[in-house]
Amino acid sequence: MQHDVSPDHILQIGFGFWASKTLLSAVELELFSRLADEPKTAPELQAALGLHPRGTYDFLDTLVALGLLERDGAGDTGRYRNTPSTAVFLDKASPQYIGGILEMANARLYRFWADLTPALKTGQPQNEIKETGESMFAALYADPARLEQFMDAMSGISMGNFMAFAEKFDFSKYRTLADIGGATGQLSAIVASRHPHMLCRTCDLPAVQPIAERRARAPDLGGRVTADTIDFFADEFPKADIITMGMILHDWNLEEKKTLIAKAYRALPVGGALVAIENIIDDERRQNGFGLMMSLNMLIEFGAAFDFTGAQFTDWCKEAGFSRCEIIPLAGPASAAVAYK
Repeated sequence: MQHDVSPDHILQIGFGFWASKTLLSAVELELFSRLADEPKTAPELQAALGLHPRGTYDFLDTLVALGLLERDGAGDTGRYRNTPSTAVFLDKASPQYIGGILEMANARLYRFWADLTPALKTGQPQNEIKETGESMFAALYADPARLEQFMDAMSGISMGNFMAFAEKFDFSKYRTLADIGGATGQLSAIVASRHPHMLCRTCDLPAVQPIAERRARAPDLGGRVTADTIDFFADEFPKADIITMGMILHDWNLEEKKTLIAKAYRALPVGGALVAIENIIDDERRQNGFGLMMSLNMLIEFGAAFDFTGAQFTDWCKEAGFSRCEIIPLAGPASAAVAYK
């Protein structure tokens, strides 16, 4: 019997769904938002959240043990409060709220991931399409309220990446940017406010345009962000010095990815840049666990869609005519894959 190995790592991952669901339920109950103003006792939180007494202390103290809450004192008088990170990222009133993507994980992905094994055996999506025959996007775009909720979820998770891109990329040689599949216009707004010489247009389907137009009117943008409509498989891309796609390419199969890259090439001037902001997988496919699991998530959502390495992106772009590529690490597991014409 071997004594120098431990099952801890295996068990931590195998029961990872326990910790995950505890956090997701806390987000669903808006626990962290309730604690934004002041610490509260367990009886206060039990009443505010409508909890049954049996689970209240186990739930709150699990969050303490997971490092997601802090507690002063104990028992009925012990007071629970947010950690510095849950205060910033999980209070709904915070501009850096990322709970939207966790709300989606709770409402949709948590259950769909239970069908990972059939996805691996069939290569078929395991989401709403199984019940309704409708893709996720078809259902979303039919319901303006759900669409805006989804857009906000994506904004919360993308903000750090887009801000890092606006800092790290050299915009000095460029004047115009078109963001394809730009959703709320977040990337365009961040680039325009950081670089006053840039004119940005955010392009998405007609259902999204009112959301983007409303947000493009922010005073610090000086009218330098416009919201256009595009059906990016039916239409050519607008001409621009930089074409960005944030979390777009991974939604599609290989042939569709190559179609979008070719459209970007045609729309760019010589010296122009295509930028794909994604959870780019490391070329050795050993390090970026989140990027790899995101690719499994694309299998569950879309079947043939997948995430990719920087080397794959470079191959596709060179095939389309681009001269060179680079990978710029952004926040966490995300990078900007850049192809220059």
